[in-house]
Amino acid sequence: MDNLNPEKVFYIIVKARGFDVKVDPLESNPGTVASNDDDRDVLEDFADDATFDELTGAIDALNEDEVIELVALTWTGRGDYTADQWPDAVAEARRAHNDRTAAYLTGIPLLGDYLEEGLSVLGYSCEEYEAARL
Repeated sequence: MDNLNPEKVFYIIVKARGFDVKVDPLESNPGTVASNDDDRDVLEDFADDATFDELTGAIDALNEDEVIELVALTWTGRGDYTADQWPDAVAEARRAHNDRTAAYLTGIPLLGDYLEEGLSVLGYSCEEYEAARL
């Protein structure tokens, strides 16, 4: 990766995984303890939830070359390209580039897993970033 810092990718992975686990809000169950219902709110997808905004904001903050490599990394992690085909993945991502990248990427289930796998295919590890985050 010539343009995209793996640390930025790790941040997007964390946000994507937080977004992937979201579910539609459930109705409160009158037979349960209220405090138990409050705990599940963290997994429910409310309109004012910042998770989606943080994810799309991180993607939108990337410059064009970084966004192109992020898409190519997603495709590589998904198995569409190998490490040897990285230049081809970047070229195809550049050809397909438009201003809807955040919407495209957030619509991909398991985006965080694909990005992590893409990093791994290219010889990067998220472990050093995970340790620094803790």
